[in-house]
Amino acid sequence: MKFSELRDRDVLVEDEKIGEIADLYFDVQKWKVTHLEIRFTKEAAHEILGAKMSIRNKLDILALKEGNACCTFRGLEIKVSKTQLHGYLRPPE
Repeated sequence: MKFSELRDRDVLVEDEKIGEIADLYFDVQKWKVTHLEIRFTKEAAHEILGAKMSIRNKLDILALKEGNACCTFRGLEIKVSKTQLHGYLRPPE
């Protein structure tokens, strides 16, 4: 799958849209994707991160591997709980 096909796709956790894919972070020394940048909805940002507005955050790619994520017609479905998701998030640089 091309990144252009992923950009702006919905990201779902526990069958609920939490945001959209905004960007990728790539480790040029190891030649691998390390994080997805998620543009959170206002509601998800508040519920998951305690933020008062919509924000962007980096999602460690391990959340996709360990949670058995899949890309469906609905978007990127991540199979971890919202509580677990918090451990995979980092502020963007």
